Amino acid sequence: MKHAKIATVALLAFALLVGLPLAAQTASTGTTGTATTTGGSTAAPAPAASGTSGGSATAAPTPDVGSPDAAVIGIDTAQQKLKEVSVDKFEEEGFWIPSMSPDTGFITDRLFIGSPAGKANDPLPDERLLNIDNKVSDTHVLGVKVEFLHRGATSFEVRAQKPIPIEGITKTISVWVVGRNYDNELRIIISDFFGREYELPLGTLNFQGWKKLTVAVPPQAPDGTTGIVQRNYHYNSRMGIKVVGFKVVCDPMQAYGSFYVYFDDLRAVTDLFAEDNRDPDDMSDAW
Repeated sequence: MKHAKIATVALLAFALLVGLPLAAQTASTGTTGTATTTGGSTAAPAPAASGTSGGSATAAPTPDVGSPDAAVIGIDTAQQKLKEVSVDKFEEEGFWIPSMSPDTGFITDRLFIGSPAGKANDPLPDERLLNIDNKVSDTHVLGVKVEFLHRGATSFEVRAQKPIPIEGITKTISVWVVGRNYDNELRIIISDFFGREYELPLGTLNFQGWKKLTVAVPPQAPDGTTGIVQRNYHYNSRMGIKVVGFKVVCDPMQAYGSFYVYFDDLRAVTDLFAEDNRDPDDMSDAW
């Protein structure tokens, strides 16, 4: 009997000695989201904390891999209402006007029937809700052809007849472009609140086929007068930028023969919080 009690005590001591580190390991694992077992019942892992605090947040468009995230660009308000909007679908003949120096070459443009296949997987939310069929409303692309006279440092532009305004505070601008493996740089020309023009680099056209190029619009300086100004705090009824056109800076060593480029589906991600929360009885200064 005495030997049995000694054996029982030794067995309990061994169990405690082995069980302590296992219990500590189980408790530490439970803080990282793994289910923790307590008293025979299994506790479900805690859900991951969301980015919303104290109210409902507007879901921002999911950016492509490598593209700028509009949700973290130029946050200067407590809340944002991000929305992806269509700026132009390149469906109007004669709306875009190409130009280049006559000393370096000739330039022409026209509309073609076509569309990037990748755009079908990325419809605008408003068009999807309204059952708008892009196969009917968006069937053309803008083609631009350049014929160089000689090699050299040159560029050409494609400007809209009238600058296209974008409502709200623009975060990113994107456009579908066909590349032909040239080291030519594509830029988008915009004008800010004061009408000053800026060129933002969309990327180099050193790829083949359709590709969606996106650029982030730098936030304005805190003083509200320098940089790309989209809002002036003295005039709350007017804000945003305007798309003026595109500019292609040609590589001097590849500026010969013929060069082709195509555009489709110009979009922007913009913050409409200030637009939607303006006082309805406020007066307009547009007179």
